[in-house]
Amino acid sequence: MKDAFVQFMVSPAGRATRVAAGLGLLALGLSRRPKPGGTLTAALALVPLGAGAFDVCALGPLLGAPLSGAEARASL
Repeated sequence: MKDAFVQFMVSPAGRATRVAAGLGLLALGLSRRPKPGGTLTAALALVPLGAGAFDVCALGPLLGAPLSGAEARASL
């Protein structure tokens, strides 16, 4: 199960999912920006957005895979 998740997350579809999740969180955070939670949500959205944009899987090392998406794909 864990390997299937890592395999998906380092795939192009997983990368697109991270970017889409980041954009969704960013939109949600910016729409609620006057509140402190909105600013925090917008700031946290940069994590999945950046991970997808720079092809890194932040959960990879926690699941026994490399941080780099290219290295993780090569090792699978």
